[in-house]
Amino acid sequence: MSAKHYRIGVMFSTTGSYNVVARSMLNGALLAFGEAAAQSGITVEPVVVNPNGELARYAELSQQLIASGIRHVVGCYTSSSRKEVIPCFEKHDALLWYPSHYEGFESSANVIYTGASPNHHVALLVDHLLSSGRRRAVCVGSNYIWAWENNRILREALMTRRGQVLAERYFAIGDIELQQVVDEILELRPDFVFNTLIGTSAYSFFRLLRAACVARGIDQPKQIPVASCSLSEPELEEIGAEAVDGHLSSSVYFSSLATPANTTFTEGYRTAYPHGPVVSADAEASYNAVTLLIQSLADAGTDEVQSVKAAVTRQRLAAPQGDVWIDPQTLHAWLTPRIGRSTRDARFEVIVESAVPTRPDPYLVQSSPRYALARTPELKVVK
Repeated sequence: MSAKHYRIGVMFSTTGSYNVVARSMLNGALLAFGEAAAQSGITVEPVVVNPNGELARYAELSQQLIASGIRHVVGCYTSSSRKEVIPCFEKHDALLWYPSHYEGFESSANVIYTGASPNHHVALLVDHLLSSGRRRAVCVGSNYIWAWENNRILREALMTRRGQVLAERYFAIGDIELQQVVDEILELRPDFVFNTLIGTSAYSFFRLLRAACVARGIDQPKQIPVASCSLSEPELEEIGAEAVDGHLSSSVYFSSLATPANTTFTEGYRTAYPHGPVVSADAEASYNAVTLLIQSLADAGTDEVQSVKAAVTRQRLAAPQGDVWIDPQTLHAWLTPRIGRSTRDARFEVIVESAVPTRPDPYLVQSSPRYALARTPELKVVK
C-alpha cells in the first residue's frame, strides 16, 4: 500500500520584532517533519508561510492555507496572533497546533496546545520568588494579552500572600525606548522585576537595566533580579555578553537538560541549523507538536480533524524535556516545570524542577492564586 500524503501548514513570523524565537520554532518544526515522517510510514509536506509579525496577516494566511485543503497548521508564537486565527479554525473545523507557552484561560476544540500552561510557568515562578523572600515586584511587559494575563496572575498571587506590585508598565511590541521605566525601577527598588516584554523590547530592557545598575554600583542579578516566563537561549545571545547572566526563566525546557533524548535533539538541531538561532523552549514545543501530529495522522489513517484529535490523546512522546502527552479534557500538554538561571555563556542552569510531568491547568482551577498558590508536586531544588 502506498504511503499517504498530507500537506501541513507551518506559520511563524521569521521576520519582524520577535523573529529570533520564531525562527527557532520553525527550525524545530522542520526538524520534526524530517524525523517523524521517516518513522511513520506516511509522507508529509510542510507548507511554510511568514506573517512577518503583522497581526492581520495571520488570519489572512490561515484562511489561505485552509482554503487550499490543509486541515492542520502548526504555528503562532504570540497570544495575539493565536487569538486572531482561532475564529478561522473554528469556522472551518481545522486544527491549530499551538507550540508556545501562554497565559491560559482559554479552551478551543480546534487547538492543540503543546506549550506551557500558566501552572507550568507562572505558578512555579511565583512560588519560588516568594519562598526566597521576594514579595515586591515591578511588572514590565509588551502591551498585549500575554503580559496582561500573566501580570494579573502574578498580582493575585502576591496579594494573597502579603506581597505587592509596586508598578505595572506596558510598551508596544518592538518598542526599545525603555530608559524611563528603568529609572522608575531603580527609584522603587523592588525585590524583583517580572518581565513579559518580548522580542527586541526585552533585549533592550535587559541591556538598559544592567547598564544603569552597573553605573550605580548595584549588583542587579542579586538585588533586582529579572524573572520571566518566556526568556530562552537564542534571546540570551541577543541580549549580549554585558547583560546576559543572572536572569530567572520559568520554563518546561532548557537546552542544557542532560537527557539522552535532549542530547539527540540538540545535536540534530545543531547539525541541521549550524547558523542558528540556537534551540529554545518554543522550538522544542514546535518539534513536539509536529511529532505528535504526524504520529496522530499515522494512527488515525486520515487527516480528518475529529479522528486526529482522538488519536493525539493516545500518543505518548519521549520528548527532549521528558514524557509529554495531551490531556483529553483540555487538549493541553502534560509538561515538566523548571526554573533556570542564565549564565555568562548564554545558557541556563536548572535550579528548580518537577520530578514528574504536571497536568495542565489552563484555568488555574487546581492552583488558583486567589486562594493559595500550591507548590508544584514533587519539586526538587537542583542548585
